[in-house]
Amino acid sequence: QVQLVESGGGLVQAGGSLRLSCAASGRSISRYYMGWFRQAPGKEREFAAAITSSGSTHYKDFVKGRFTISRDNAANTVYLQMNSLKPEDTAVYYCAADSRSRILGTTSHFYDYWGQGTQVTVSS
Repeated sequence: QVQLVESGGGLVQAGGSLRLSCAASGRSISRYYMGWFRQAPGKEREFAAAITSSGSTHYKDFVKGRFTISRDNAANTVYLQMNSLKPEDTAVYYCAADSRSRILGTTSHFYDYWGQGTQVTVSS
């Protein structure tokens, strides 16, 4: 079993930055593909970014050029650096792990472990 704990969320003004962290425990996630999703009030959970075990990345169009996903396997942690934040980025952000790691998934069903989420609020 893998436990994921997100941190780093908060309230920030538009144009500001936040760095989210996802700390894993229970086992090493170095071979897992990892993703970040977000869910705004009244909306479906949506994919934001993902990273393979070797560090290849994929982003949803609305975060390209603003968000960067990275990982530190020694620390068993994945990060999401968010710059140039917009009010529409307001959501609960979730970290997810794919233990099968065959396809870099952009939908929830690829991922079998989830964190509890961290709130990001961007004020205008």
